[in-house]
Amino acid sequence: MSVRVAINGYGTIGKRVADAVAAQPDMTLVGVAKTRPNFEAERAVAKGYKLYAAGSGTVDSFAQVGLPVAGRIEDLLKEVDLVVDAAPEKVGRENARLYQAAGIRSIFQGGEKPDVAEVSFNALANYAAAKGKHRVRVVSCNTTGLSRAISVVSSRWPVEHWEATIVRRAADPAETNRGPINGIMPTFQLPSHHGPDVNTIFPQLSIATTAVVVPTTLMHVHVNHVRFTAPPPNSAALLEAFRSTPRFHVFPAWAGVDGTPQVMEYARDRGRGREDMMENVLWENGLRVEGKDAYFFQAIHQESIVVPESIDAIRAMFDLAPDAAHSIAITDRTLGIPPP
Repeated sequence: MSVRVAINGYGTIGKRVADAVAAQPDMTLVGVAKTRPNFEAERAVAKGYKLYAAGSGTVDSFAQVGLPVAGRIEDLLKEVDLVVDAAPEKVGRENARLYQAAGIRSIFQGGEKPDVAEVSFNALANYAAAKGKHRVRVVSCNTTGLSRAISVVSSRWPVEHWEATIVRRAADPAETNRGPINGIMPTFQLPSHHGPDVNTIFPQLSIATTAVVVPTTLMHVHVNHVRFTAPPPNSAALLEAFRSTPRFHVFPAWAGVDGTPQVMEYARDRGRGREDMMENVLWENGLRVEGKDAYFFQAIHQESIVVPESIDAIRAMFDLAPDAAHSIAITDRTLGIPPP
């Protein structure tokens, strides 16, 4: 079976998910939709993707700049089994009515509230929960990173409480209208929304999160403090758990990776599409266990980390793989994510 997929929203996330869908052996990318012409729309056409007008966009607005359009989003939805909504935050909820009227399944991004879907999703944590579902929400980049780490740790050792401070990038590289340019901005929602979002995946976990925004476009960094009930792991065992799990990359101390600039330089040197880093990034010398407490840093590439999760969500919804491990292996191989 090949699932016919549409992408509604062809920006930072949508264009990456489109390329990922096109690379899958059990999925077919039918088309992508945008509200207005820009360089991303031109690139979609150059790749041979059928382009459709969405939202307030018109076919004429694309035609005027020489971009061929196959129709409107409503036409595209008639040709597919599922749509991945990658529209801006809160627009997905408005689009949900379109998908319901078309009678097709839909995947939403983490910028939407959880109740837009039947289940919030992370491949390592709750793959089976999406099987057979019609509306699934792939959680945000930060929640994806936290959920992956929690899945690794809590499946091996009993966790009493998890605390994380999210050091957030201010904007994606192309977002020139956002800031701050020179400042560190506390997020005054205390605790931050990330903990409750994690609880949509791990409802029984005791977790508290806080967040600050810093003037960078590269990545997010999480400062994690985990308290275990006895007996806790030692540092070596915890590091090995991360190293042996798909979608984690642990830099050794000798690698000279001091922070996110070197992480992204490593991604560039690796030569994967768009220089993305879809794995959770940890540092060997950035993890320590003391008594019942573990402390570790992880970096999250906000532009790409949810892309493999979106692919696994499609596979789960249509029951195309027997379990998470099989789906993750297919997804990672096609996207060039090295196995553990």
